[in-house]
Amino acid sequence: MIQEPFATGNSPIHRLNPTLRVTTAAAYSFLVALAHGLPTLATALLLAIILVFFARLELKKVMQRLTIVLGFLLLIWAFLPWTYKGEIWFHLGPLAISRPGVMLCLEISLKSIAILLAMIALVSTMTTARIGHALNRLHLPGKLIYLILITYRYIFVIEQEYQRLMRAARIRNFCPGTNLHTYRTYAYLLGMLFVRSAERAKRVHEAMICRGFSGKFYSLQENPQGHQNYIFALLMSLSLLGLAVLEINFTVMLP
Repeated sequence: MIQEPFATGNSPIHRLNPTLRVTTAAAYSFLVALAHGLPTLATALLLAIILVFFARLELKKVMQRLTIVLGFLLLIWAFLPWTYKGEIWFHLGPLAISRPGVMLCLEISLKSIAILLAMIALVSTMTTARIGHALNRLHLPGKLIYLILITYRYIFVIEQEYQRLMRAARIRNFCPGTNLHTYRTYAYLLGMLFVRSAERAKRVHEAMICRGFSGKFYSLQENPQGHQNYIFALLMSLSLLGLAVLEINFTVMLP
């Protein structure tokens, strides 16, 4: 199963309308991705931390989600400051550290962490199915929503089928190695997986049509309504407007 550790909860963020959360996350990410000013990005990071706080998420799991991004950022910090051309800021042994390289690393780091934290707080606090229905209410292409929901539902089925085929191969004394027999076996296994997936997809589609499926999924869960949605929308609109004003007036551009 795809892990959804933040999907359940009773925090103020969990009680918000999913469509509002998806819209806010998209607007926030778009604005932060376009921003270049360090004051703007630092403020955006603070806003993302506040959202995580109100979502009442377990910090240990949040840090686990950040680990992959932090590893990527570590690589950037390891190479970019001394390979990026520009004004030399200081020397670290034989390496000349450029100021534009350090500023660019800082900008990338703030953007990445801020957007990821906001996505964790606003989007990861929903199940994949609810995200699909929220996108549907935003009138995104129906086929895209259909693809997301069906992929989410049947990716586990395909994984189970793969495990079944591997178990059958092991029963027949299959031991993976670096040889032609192993490559041929994996090729057969993948081929069978595609064939069975196609057959399963055909059966599922026919069963859905028999049950009256008309190309649209309907959510049985009601979206939360109430004044908290209006308050959140107002606060986030003011916050994003503030970030935009900060970006326009106090941008510290890279040299």
